[in-house]
Amino acid sequence: MPRSFEEVVLPHLDAAFNYARWLTKNDADAEDVVQDAYVRALRFFSSLRGEDARAWLLTIVRNTWYGRFPRRAGPDVMTAGDENPESRADGGPDPEAQMIQQQTVEQVRRALETLPPDFREMLVLRELEGLSYKEIAGVVGIPIGTVMSRLARARERLADALVGGGVSGGLHGLP
Repeated sequence: MPRSFEEVVLPHLDAAFNYARWLTKNDADAEDVVQDAYVRALRFFSSLRGEDARAWLLTIVRNTWYGRFPRRAGPDVMTAGDENPESRADGGPDPEAQMIQQQTVEQVRRALETLPPDFREMLVLRELEGLSYKEIAGVVGIPIGTVMSRLARARERLADALVGGGVSGGLHGLP
């Protein structure tokens, strides 16, 4: 039974925006990229094969970004949307622990922003979006071995940036 675009693709809007925001480093550009990507996704919805709409959509987001904006060299400043901290639920962290956690998350974000786009993209797709190596390979259009290699180098560079920025404890604070 054929499913509608809204049922299959729309649930992945948050993932598409998050990925676009990390690619563009700008909320306004991310919104434009996602809007264009959704128009393309709707137009080519019939080409979706299988059930992996999320990876298919993220591929379209990536292609839209690189189609609109040439690859940039060097770090840019990301204007990530201000996220409200989660309100304390019963049994949640105390205010001091919550503040330390927020600071750690911000330091990890800043360290992630310093990485080259190819490495940042690998970490966002794997650690933030939870894609498998195979899905990342499909989204980015590279072999799985290259995904694994880039992820390893990206993690090393992120760890170095975190140590240089005074954050310890590895990737446990990754947002």
